[in-house]
Amino acid sequence: MANRNVVQQKYQMRKILITLAILIACIAALSATWIFRGRQLSLFIDRFGTIEAASARVNLIVYEGSGTGGILHINDLALGLNDKNGPTPNIGSTKDNQLGLASGGKVFAFGPPRSEAENLAAVPPAGDDAFIEIRRSVLSWPTPFDFNFMTGHSPSWKRHRYYQLIWKKPSGAKLEMLWRYEQYFYPGDGWGSGFMTREGSTGLIRVDIHP
Repeated sequence: MANRNVVQQKYQMRKILITLAILIACIAALSATWIFRGRQLSLFIDRFGTIEAASARVNLIVYEGSGTGGILHINDLALGLNDKNGPTPNIGSTKDNQLGLASGGKVFAFGPPRSEAENLAAVPPAGDDAFIEIRRSVLSWPTPFDFNFMTGHSPSWKRHRYYQLIWKKPSGAKLEMLWRYEQYFYPGDGWGSGFMTREGSTGLIRVDIHP
């Protein structure tokens, strides 16, 4: 009887050790995925939802450029239009002399242009509902192997930051523009500017004009 109890105890201990080993292996695999594939994992999760950080009405929109590319200033934000991997809208004056954006064969008019130094600018006309949302990724990822040899000051975490312009007209016309950038976290300083770029994955990623 005593021998049977000893065998059972050894069997139970073996099961516990095997379960513990499997658990440790799973944690190690998840940690490795988080470190080495964290950016891709974060992008995948972002498809299902992001976290709102701020939202504000658009008071002024200014275009700085030559018609294609350049910079779109929305309130105090400067959002680039130069990413070759994303959509390439054209911005200029429409047939009825309004500041407008053209993409995919469709045109959206922001409003009558006004003087803003050497750049085209407009304010939302009465009745327009225009606002800019700032959102961030649900999942941040660690960057233990990032090192800046010039300054020695490197981020320990990164996450994506999104800027979405939504502009609706009383007629039902609607413009949506979405930018994605990276945001770095520095120990002692916190999260930095949310405008860091990475070739092939940041910049203007979507332009939709309805109808």
